[in-house]
Amino acid sequence: MNFLKITIDGVQLWVVLLICAGVFFASFMDGIGGGGGIVSVPTYFIGFTGMEESTKFALGTNKLSASIGTIFSLARFIKNGCVIWRLALPGMVLAYGGGMVGSWLKTITPNVYLKYLLLVVLPIVAYFTLRTKNWPDEPGVIERKKQLLIVCLASLVIGAYDGYYGPGCGTLLMLVCIRMGKLDSRNAAGTVKVINLASNIGGLVGDCLAGFVLYRIGLIAAVASIAGHYIGAGVTLKNGAKIIKPAIIIVLILLTLKVGSELIWPEFWS
Repeated sequence: MNFLKITIDGVQLWVVLLICAGVFFASFMDGIGGGGGIVSVPTYFIGFTGMEESTKFALGTNKLSASIGTIFSLARFIKNGCVIWRLALPGMVLAYGGGMVGSWLKTITPNVYLKYLLLVVLPIVAYFTLRTKNWPDEPGVIERKKQLLIVCLASLVIGAYDGYYGPGCGTLLMLVCIRMGKLDSRNAAGTVKVINLASNIGGLVGDCLAGFVLYRIGLIAAVASIAGHYIGAGVTLKNGAKIIKPAIIIVLILLTLKVGSELIWPEFWS
């Protein structure tokens, strides 16, 4: 039992192991339908309770483990040819630009307005997602220019959401790519992973420069993140729409609960 009393970056080993368990589950979710941060960020918050600047360290360390894990799930999608690069590359650039705009907007407006809007919008999105019976395992018919425009606009707008607030941005982008961009489920998952990785790395660089990353804990948790992402990506490649649809529903419900808890219990998230 003395072994579990070892501390890493000021956190007891048994707490680090619990963080790894939460990160694995979050990464498994993320590898399927996005939204893993809804689970991993609160996991880090709880694990870093009592630490000075705990919120900033939780967000920064989560970015490290999440970014490393995303690389491995993305590699699996790339290996299986499930990334549409003509959509992913411009989407990366626009998501990054949108993130910068969102970060700026966050400095001049209170995000409580967005949270109230999300409480209305998310249940509606979940309802119509649940009602849609046929989710595609094959791409739909759409003009290439129109498809590019839809994905680029979604990357810009949801990238701004990511910079302003963040949780569930990958899931929301995947919904747009599937329902409006007419991508099949597997290619949507792979293409969105490219865009998400860009925004994750951008945020990670900022957190590293600010000194809000606990590298040893982040790298240990990254092992769990790699496993979760790799397995989640494999489940997606094997099952396609059968697994992505319920995963997205779960993420939307969890995101709604998270937003509601932030409004009811802001002290935990501050």
